[in-house]
Amino acid sequence: MPSWKSGLRLRITFAFAAVCIAVVGVLGITLYTAADEMEDALVDQIVSEEVTSLIEHYRANPAYRPPAGRNFSYHIVGADASAGRLPPEVAALPPGNHELRIGPERHIAVREADGLRFVVVYGVEAHEAREQQFKNILLLSLASVAVFALLLGYWLAGMLTRQLTDLARRVKQLAPGTSQETMARADQDAEISVLAHALDDYQSRITRLIRHEQEFTANASHELRTPLTAIRTSCEILLNDTVLDDRARARVQMIEDAARRMTEQIQTLLFLAREQGLDVTEEVSLSECVADALEPLRGELGRKGIALDVDIERGAVLRLNRQALHTVLANLLNNAIEHTERGFIRVRFLARRLAIADSGTGIEPEHIPHIFERYYRATENSSGLGLGLAIAKRICDHYGWRLEAASTPGKGSEFAVLFP
Repeated sequence: MPSWKSGLRLRITFAFAAVCIAVVGVLGITLYTAADEMEDALVDQIVSEEVTSLIEHYRANPAYRPPAGRNFSYHIVGADASAGRLPPEVAALPPGNHELRIGPERHIAVREADGLRFVVVYGVEAHEAREQQFKNILLLSLASVAVFALLLGYWLAGMLTRQLTDLARRVKQLAPGTSQETMARADQDAEISVLAHALDDYQSRITRLIRHEQEFTANASHELRTPLTAIRTSCEILLNDTVLDDRARARVQMIEDAARRMTEQIQTLLFLAREQGLDVTEEVSLSECVADALEPLRGELGRKGIALDVDIERGAVLRLNRQALHTVLANLLNNAIEHTERGFIRVRFLARRLAIADSGTGIEPEHIPHIFERYYRATENSSGLGLGLAIAKRICDHYGWRLEAASTPGKGSEFAVLFP
């Protein structure tokens, strides 16, 4: 699942859940606050009525003393010794309704009448228990709403992003230069339809550009290869002419080598421009493919006096695209020969790993991360265009091969292709 899609869906989910939780949370706080205030008002009303009733009963019968209840206690201060039985914090209270939170929470009504103090103490433990129960219900409801909002939000976000996800899936399946269905559809939402039409327009422009580029590269390749073929043919004829002396023959050979290198560079540039991925695979003998790639380079190996050591069993066969492997080997071998003036070049194949090692100048560590970049050259005096390794890396990436590089400055380098 693409990360952008997951991020968008999760953001919608969390936004929806946050709104739901905020609304329910504010409603819960409001309800709790209102319930608490109503509870306090009710308790004040109860103790006020009780103390009023106590005064009326006392006036009707001075000997009246109401029994203490489970939550109530009654005191008439002045008529008896009840003042001594009152806690100090209660005895010091002035007339009115009071709330004490010292110890168990109590609501106290104090009145003065007929030269006496009438005190009603009401324990609100039962109210506190109901209030705590109500608070727990609110918290549980909020947690339930949070879970439900996340699930519902995730489902709704999936519904909202379904068209965008479908559009992204179809865009991912697009292949440049091939006929594709349009991205815009009649059943799309207006916003998605705008994006789909923009993608269709962009796809049509890309298709036209690719077609023009292919026509140009094909024409340029043909126009360039024709004179180069003529030059190489003429050089071959001259080289077979026995009249030429050694000096002239050497110059003709140089011209032929230059024409050959130009032809190869045109081929690689054409491949790089088109990014042609050949899907035809066959059983390829690695020793034969290496030999084919080395054939045009043997002259340079002999001129430099480089020892060549190829250790590949004749039975080593892989199923892959032969031309792609040949291009990779040609570039890696040419790179090894270019940076080796003496010593050796070794080609090894073991455990699906094809390695090309040399005893050349090596590569400085700071250049290793960049050697597969286009037009990158580790040294200024390099004769190449900086494309060989880039092309080899691109081909390997296309086929799922892993191209590795290791080097020690002054001792040589090793490039290895690991086949899956």
